Amino acid sequence: MTAFVCVTCGTQFTESEAEPAACPICEDERQFVPPSGQAWTTLEELRRDRSNLLQEEGELVGIGTDPAFAIGQRALLVPHGERTLMWDCITLLGDDGAAEVERRGGLSGIAISHPHYYSGMVEWAHRFGCPIHLHEDDAEWIMRPDPAVELWSGETLDLGDGLTLIRCGGHFAGGTVLHWPGGAAGAGVLLTGDIVQVIPDRRFVGFMYSYPNLVPLPDAAVRAIAAKLEPLTFEQIYGAWWGTMIPDGHAAVQRSAERYARALHGELG
Repeated sequence: MTAFVCVTCGTQFTESEAEPAACPICEDERQFVPPSGQAWTTLEELRRDRSNLLQEEGELVGIGTDPAFAIGQRALLVPHGERTLMWDCITLLGDDGAAEVERRGGLSGIAISHPHYYSGMVEWAHRFGCPIHLHEDDAEWIMRPDPAVELWSGETLDLGDGLTLIRCGGHFAGGTVLHWPGGAAGAGVLLTGDIVQVIPDRRFVGFMYSYPNLVPLPDAAVRAIAAKLEPLTFEQIYGAWWGTMIPDGHAAVQRSAERYARALHGELG
């Protein structure tokens, strides 16, 4: 029995004798199956020519895969009591990477912004004996169910030690961000995955239903995200890839939501 991994999105599936017939996450219109067709790999195969990359990312530590795999996101280790919370996740879990995480106190839990980054979450949870916090609105996208997965409901989840998960919706119904008010020397940090996208122009952020297929969100969904985040104190935003950070994050979210509405109503240009 093998826990196969989708090559395109990096999601690990429940163990099976044969490769799954399809990847529902990639067949969804927010993702894609490449023209070459569905392909599968395994964690063992990935370990042969890839390793975990850990490096400083602002005031946090990022964990990625070298060479990059699938969507290419990196996870982040956020201080959480005497341990760390893994924000978002990656597929590859190598021995050296696990040892480095242990050296930093291990994991108190894993929290993930949306299904595209569920990846190897169960492998990480088993290795560190920790829970996985996912919003129940995205439960249908869990391709490897496991007792480590703890579904939460409602609009916020207090993780303790100053960390709070906030359901923003948008990109996915259960799309979640992580608020860390103690970050940035007390000015506050928001970790957003793809729910609030860090884009090349760091004065703004992006909002989309599908990023690879360029499908926009309705104006109401973007306004709802901005309204959820407006009362929070945060200066910096961390996105999903290496180097995706915004220093003026709170203002960027609000001005971007206003610009988005103007664009949809033909008021730009």
